[in-house]
Amino acid sequence: MVRILGLDPSLSSTGWGVIEAENNRVRYVADGFIPTSPKLPISDRLAVIHKALAEVVAQYKPDEAAIEQVFLNDNPISTIKLGMARGVVILAPALFDIAVTEYEPNKVKKAVVGVGKAEKSQVETMVRVLLPGCKPKNNDSSDALAIALCHFQYRGAYGIKND
Repeated sequence: MVRILGLDPSLSSTGWGVIEAENNRVRYVADGFIPTSPKLPISDRLAVIHKALAEVVAQYKPDEAAIEQVFLNDNPISTIKLGMARGVVILAPALFDIAVTEYEPNKVKKAVVGVGKAEKSQVETMVRVLLPGCKPKNNDSSDALAIALCHFQYRGAYGIKND
């Protein structure tokens, strides 16, 4: 059995989701999101994300983690802020010696919905179908669960053993 942490980084609301996988079966464990106040300095917002993710990792003890690759934004300042949040989100599991794999957004959608250009609502619907009993807290945690599901589906292709 393997426990996978999916991560959807954002400075305003970082999503996380945990699933367990054994052979070809997956099971929902938990999900959530980490909001930060735009009134706080960026250093404090990044610290909030790091502390909360460290608590998630300590509580749920994932074996592997996955994150969506960054997309380029038209606004360079937004892109830089997202990059800072991504750095913190990648660092949190790495500090616990957990490997982090990155996936392109279209690959996540294709893995969960079957179509690389699926809408957010389609992704959330399929997350609920693939993980019975799961009621994601918001779009960010739903996306994080989708990233975890994608990792489960593709992990064998990247040389990671499917249990």
